[in-house]
Amino acid sequence: MKNRKTTIRKILLTGALLTALINNATTNLYHNPVTDLKKTTFTVNNVKQGNKLTIKDLNGIILYKEQIKDSGLYSKGFDLTSLPDGSYVFELEKDFEIKSFHFTVNLNEVVFNKNEITIYKPCVTSKNNYIYISKLALDNAPLDVKIYYQDGIELIYSESIKDTKVIEKAYKLDANAKGKYKIVLKSNGREYYEYITF
Repeated sequence: MKNRKTTIRKILLTGALLTALINNATTNLYHNPVTDLKKTTFTVNNVKQGNKLTIKDLNGIILYKEQIKDSGLYSKGFDLTSLPDGSYVFELEKDFEIKSFHFTVNLNEVVFNKNEITIYKPCVTSKNNYIYISKLALDNAPLDVKIYYQDGIELIYSESIKDTKVIEKAYKLDANAKGKYKIVLKSNGREYYEYITF
């Protein structure tokens, strides 16, 4: 009787293991290599946790957005063939730069432009009653600067910096006008906002 119970248990356990193996084996049978062939693998070295990856059309509409979770190498497959015919861009936003990778979709075929475009973001720091703004503009793109007092209510300074590759400016604020300042910077068709309290 004891041997019979042990044998029945072994048979049930073997049956359960075979069922699990068969289920796992059949899920691989439904793998579609045609779908995988359509995927484009996007790989970038030297990313940091918190960098942002977006896919946009040329009108600036965001089609995909992701915050990178791990530093190092980033690699992910995208099925870009399902996009309508047109021009698009992958943008990787890092701390001080934005890298753009342009591609086109035409009749379900994806073609990447081999030229990577890098835009350097402006950097704003402050110390005491000074605001320091710096930006690398290798393409000589102008930088429009607006400084507002009281968190954007009162415009106190405005200028456009042109025809220079290295922008380094210092702005002295009135030592008696303590409070919140909003700095609006425009360059390369983008707007950046910084808030400073002193």
